[in-house]
Amino acid sequence: MTQNNTSIGNANETLATKFLEQNNFSIVERNYYARKLGEIDIIASKNSVLHFIEVKSAGADFDPIYNITPTKLRKVINSAYYYIKERKLDMAFSIDALIIRKGDIELIENITL
Repeated sequence: MTQNNTSIGNANETLATKFLEQNNFSIVERNYYARKLGEIDIIASKNSVLHFIEVKSAGADFDPIYNITPTKLRKVINSAYYYIKERKLDMAFSIDALIIRKGDIELIENITL
């Protein structure tokens, strides 16, 4: 990621964090790196469910949901399992996408279904 992309990514994750907090999520962690498996943008909890959230945004002519490729999704899933095992957790969890489109924010839960 270039410096500019990193800055945009961090700004979008901050925006996503605020959106989640306004919707009664508790932020557990940001930018969790699971060794060589991958990174999870935001880990949050709500109603005893742990949410592993991938944040994506894009310009006006492209829907950022398409940036979550099968390879990226597999990395998020593997990283989530690693996190759960590492922390010895026993709770429900969800793999989610938080999409930012032209200032609108949409949380799509259970993107693996």
